[in-house]
Amino acid sequence: MPFLPEPPHRHGAAPAGPDTAVLLCNLGTPDAPTAAALRRYLAQFLADPRVVEIPKLVWLAILHGIILRVRPAKSAAKYATVWTPDGSPLKVWTEKQAKLLQGYLGERGLRVRVAMAMRYGQPAIAATLDALKREGVRRVLVLPAYPQYSGATTASVIDDVARWALQTRHLPELRFINRYHDDAGHIAALAQSVREHWQREGRGDKLLMSFHGMPERTLHLGDPYHCECLKTGRLLAEALGLKDGEWLVTFQSRFGKAKWLTPYTEPSLVKLAQGGLKSVDVICPGFAADCLETLEEINQEARAAFLGAGGQRFGYIPCLNDHPAGMRALAALAERHLQGWPTDAPHPDTLALQRQRAMAAGAKE
Repeated sequence: MPFLPEPPHRHGAAPAGPDTAVLLCNLGTPDAPTAAALRRYLAQFLADPRVVEIPKLVWLAILHGIILRVRPAKSAAKYATVWTPDGSPLKVWTEKQAKLLQGYLGERGLRVRVAMAMRYGQPAIAATLDALKREGVRRVLVLPAYPQYSGATTASVIDDVARWALQTRHLPELRFINRYHDDAGHIAALAQSVREHWQREGRGDKLLMSFHGMPERTLHLGDPYHCECLKTGRLLAEALGLKDGEWLVTFQSRFGKAKWLTPYTEPSLVKLAQGGLKSVDVICPGFAADCLETLEEINQEARAAFLGAGGQRFGYIPCLNDHPAGMRALAALAERHLQGWPTDAPHPDTLALQRQRAMAAGAKE
């Protein structure tokens, strides 16, 4: 495999900005709420063997022969209900998180560059890493925006970085954050967001924590995702002082006919309403930012199912998004993983000396 061209280099040239970066990566989003855009996005997303573990030839025949002929139009209609003037909610929030994270790290005295990328769609991870290299970045902390580790999400981000690395001659130092499902600051931020919701809207009879689903077989094959979701739920319940029966962990976003992690979110809400539960609050602690799965699947479809089954009040608690407590927790997490890397702004005299030495060395070559 040929290596990609390296950016131009000149001896003694100081980096245009910080030479340490944090790359905040989220799942991805289509470019527009249209069938054509969804077809491109789903073709990339669902072709990832980390996402669908079916023999490649069999799955590609199903994907291109059936799914990409039917699903894009249906998904586009759902995206249209949550699309904003600035674009997809997931992209809007992730861009804002990256800007805020750089600010919060700067307040902590860390001189780093924060960029965002999407595993599927734009901006792509490889293109963003190329851009960071052109800026003079030599160290990159990759921060997948998935609190709970899963092979289908966190590992897929690492795969994409590795593919870029295979084509890159001069690699930066790389570090990866695999998970933060039990991080004390993250749990405290979630708890604060719940309490603030209760203060504004009143408290429901039960708190339901809905996580993105995964096929049950991934649990038996060794993926820790299910266990980490349960731990996040338990720690959040403890932080809120909830008793048994006052909270419930469920899983949403099923796809296909195979058995997925249970209990399922929407059927659970229907069952609760039919059993006499009048009010419920729902939070999605597996999502760092609001997106189609939270805004449409939960706050529209699940809400309608609960109210249609006899429930009287459905409270949706937004993801942390740009919540100050959530951003402080993310900054603290990044700072811990940046330890040992130079993140202070160099003194001008130090830069001048480094430049003189580099130029002298270049003259001898």
